[in-house]
Amino acid sequence: MTVIRQQDFIDSIEDALQFISYYHPLDYVKAVEQAYLKEQSQAAKDAMAQILINSRMSAEGKRPICQDTGIVTCFVKIGMAVSWDKTDMTVQQMVDEGTRRAYTNPDNPLRASIVADPAGARSNTKDNTPAVVHIDMVPGDKIEVMIAAKGGGSENKSKMVMLNPSDDIVEWVVKTLPTMGAGWCPPGMLGLGIGGTAEKAAVLAKESLMDPVDIQELMERGPQTTDEKLRLEIFKRVNDLGIGAQGLGGLTTVVDVKIKSVPTHAASKPVAMIPNCAATRHAHFYLDGSGPAELKAPKLEEWPEVTWEVGANTRRVNLDEVTKEDIQEWKVGETVLLSGKMLTGRDAAHKRIQTMLENGEGLPEGVDLTNRFIYYVGPVDAVGDEVVGPAGPTTATRMDKFTDMMLEKTGLIGMIGKAERGPATVQSIAAHKAVYLMAVGGAAYLVSKAIKKSRVVAFEDLGMEAIYEFEVEDMPVTVAVDSTGANAHQTGPAVWKAKIAELDAELSK
Repeated sequence: MTVIRQQDFIDSIEDALQFISYYHPLDYVKAVEQAYLKEQSQAAKDAMAQILINSRMSAEGKRPICQDTGIVTCFVKIGMAVSWDKTDMTVQQMVDEGTRRAYTNPDNPLRASIVADPAGARSNTKDNTPAVVHIDMVPGDKIEVMIAAKGGGSENKSKMVMLNPSDDIVEWVVKTLPTMGAGWCPPGMLGLGIGGTAEKAAVLAKESLMDPVDIQELMERGPQTTDEKLRLEIFKRVNDLGIGAQGLGGLTTVVDVKIKSVPTHAASKPVAMIPNCAATRHAHFYLDGSGPAELKAPKLEEWPEVTWEVGANTRRVNLDEVTKEDIQEWKVGETVLLSGKMLTGRDAAHKRIQTMLENGEGLPEGVDLTNRFIYYVGPVDAVGDEVVGPAGPTTATRMDKFTDMMLEKTGLIGMIGKAERGPATVQSIAAHKAVYLMAVGGAAYLVSKAIKKSRVVAFEDLGMEAIYEFEVEDMPVTVAVDSTGANAHQTGPAVWKAKIAELDAELSK
């Protein structure tokens, strides 16, 4: 009988969550490097360069890869021959205690994103608990733990379907993936769960994302099972869509496809698909009674030497002087370096502004959006001499419902976020002659280095969702929707889907 110390388990959870906040799995880094080297779309190549540079910077600085430090999902497989030194805490409580300690670590505080009463007040629990814990009893005398921190942008793109037994899984994936947009921050991985029941398929899909990136090895040795054949077919078909890094169009949308399947009812074919984003974060360890898990830190020389330089035609903009007339010259796909002051705001701030305007109160004191830009972000708390912690963009689509109001009633002329905007929002942007700029999701620490000053100007009670004023210097963004309504997230993938088809046709001759 193996005795596991409660404290060793809690310490291991805490250490693992800190570890994965700033260390990408190296298999993912290598996969993105391969994709970067072969990429022919300049926009996608630039995005992957920023992701790789950010990854190395986070490893060096031991600060989060992404400002969304995720909801914790933990798979705990307990050997039947295991006992505990104490029984005053459940496994859920132990995981939560490790999570609490990791997310409130003063040297590397992680953003608390979990809200209680999700259908009501949605009040932040302040320590990112509770975690989502899946417990299995298995043969053996060890405990196996797989733990991940899953960002909301990718989690929100999860899809589930009950197919008929004769339906084609690949066709469903290829039809569904373009509807997910780019809010899941490709290039990433797709996890599929097949079989069981609806809830079992979803758990299988999530667990599959804990596996290492090995699609290239599978290609070399060839598929031996139905699931392996599906992995290769889906990998090819999805990348042929041309969605590319950050949805801007390119050769690589996914670096791997994972599948776990179990038997199901004869009348059923449940399928769940969950994407993992560019901030892929997970760890895998065992406890055997000898002490807490030891996670080996990777060496910095294992990261690729990638640089990113702005082009000669890059537009430099002073946000303190820019006018609505100026932005009419900006064209979709153009790289812009922003300097000066911008305001921030995301879901809760937009909702509160909407309520204030509807009540005739006007904007909060100190918030003037006339001829200004708003950045959709919820930053990590600063440490040491930092002005702000990692501060990458959040998914802009969630703010679509507020965009017409903001452009019409506040004097706002531009927005900065990640991923695409919906058709009605693109029309609103064009109607108001505004612009939408895209920052790279998964490059939060890199982005934060462009922020030279930061202060809260309104809604301080909202924590990371408060309205900040950032003063930035040379913050890189891409014009995703220009003042005419031209949309990079439509044109880019369409162009590259056609180019990939042409390349395939040439290779098949």
